Amino acid sequence: MAAPICIARIGAAHGVRGAVKLWTFTEDPFAVKTYGPLLTKDGARSFEVATAREAKGHLVATLKGIATREDAERLNGIELYIAREKLPATDENEYYHADLIGLAAVNAAHEPLGRVLAIHNFGAGDIIEIAPPQGATLLLPFTNAVVPTVDLANGRVVIELPDEIAGDDPSNADA
Repeated sequence: MAAPICIARIGAAHGVRGAVKLWTFTEDPFAVKTYGPLLTKDGARSFEVATAREAKGHLVATLKGIATREDAERLNGIELYIAREKLPATDENEYYHADLIGLAAVNAAHEPLGRVLAIHNFGAGDIIEIAPPQGATLLLPFTNAVVPTVDLANGRVVIELPDEIAGDDPSNADA
């Protein structure tokens, strides 16, 4: 069974009637209302979005059963998940970031670099984290230049390492 997919994160309380800021990770932010109950990662709690309206960079949402600011404050930081099979099918050459976790990472010559651990976004764009067989993990920008090929059928991503990481940096050459 596929791991659940995080589609939203509850933020701070908004107002005094139990509303919360809701950051969604779906193409259409309002899609969170169509998936039914959203679960915590461990599945112990579920939440259903009753109402949602757009705000600057997030939604302001009310959740069924959450009626006070105090209840809403206790939810800050909770991530909300759904089963992978509830997500819409992807088109050809499209994928969900979750589909990449665990894939082999290889260079252009198909030599192994490690495995994809995660896809992060700290605000300046997506970053792919690669765990090599030995040594520290690699954090690389997830761009078409660095990750030119995602090959789900063969379970791998091709990584074009920047010269300074690959060891071909001309500034490192002996004079």
